[in-house]
Amino acid sequence: MKTLKNRLKEKIENCYLLEGEDYYLYDKAFSMIKKACKLEIEDFNLTIFDDENFSMQSVLNACEVMPMGSEFKIVVLKNIAKISENDKKMLQKYIENPTLSTFLIIFDYFNVFSFIKDKCAFVDCKRFDNETAKAVIVSEFSKRNKQISGEAVNALLDYCNGYLTRVNNEIDKLCYYDLSEPLVTKKMVDNLVSKDDEYIIYELTEALGQKKSDKVIKILDNMVKEQGILGLISNHFRRLFFISISGLDNKELSKLLGVKEYAIAKQRNQVNNFSKMQLKKIYELLEEVDFNIKSGAMLQEFAIYYLVLSILYI
Repeated sequence: MKTLKNRLKEKIENCYLLEGEDYYLYDKAFSMIKKACKLEIEDFNLTIFDDENFSMQSVLNACEVMPMGSEFKIVVLKNIAKISENDKKMLQKYIENPTLSTFLIIFDYFNVFSFIKDKCAFVDCKRFDNETAKAVIVSEFSKRNKQISGEAVNALLDYCNGYLTRVNNEIDKLCYYDLSEPLVTKKMVDNLVSKDDEYIIYELTEALGQKKSDKVIKILDNMVKEQGILGLISNHFRRLFFISISGLDNKELSKLLGVKEYAIAKQRNQVNNFSKMQLKKIYELLEEVDFNIKSGAMLQEFAIYYLVLSILYI
């Protein structure tokens, strides 16, 4: 974001590609670009396309319409899951000769516009590293005349799985929980913030690796009824297995496994809790459980207990 801020002082580009998994950063980048171009009369000069109303021809038509009562206009293209080869050719052709009074901003959450990355201004909206994210969180609390303890900020970031989007949604709740208390503590975070499913799986995996059976059972009892939990556990341990046997770096592995780089980096820390042989046995166990569910030999809830408790004693 600092890089974008400095670049905007020098020049506003006609096309911005925003890519990453943290929607808070998309909104932040969009606000910065909109402020820099001094957009006026938004009803006429801000056009937004998403999966509901998207067609590439409509987008390009909107880009070519002159602004009204303002020097510039903005066209936003957000969360498009799929485009055709013809769409790509049309967009590439437009970017080569854009309308100078229009700024096209693409929110590419699904990574379908990577083909124009080297032809426009790129903004990285991946989750921040921990230290940067913590600094942002402390700043947000400070704006509300609150402080947050170091232990609490770590917990808040973990429970939200590193997403500032989620953190931002929790901040007001924490700030207004007790107006007489200037400090937000870890106890408040524990009581008020719901843990992200991926963080719960991370917590469960830590407990399994450290053979903390009481904690494993407690986590398992709290989560077993939730939809999709078996898939999350299975995917988590499959990734741990591939990380343990692969010599690829985080970026290459994230592409191979179809997950975000942040997830690989966080899971790499857990690999040391298991030997390669243990992870191989767990991988084989996942295949066994998957077969038993699909063949009707196991009900899903029983399968979750069987899988997790088997991992505990591998």
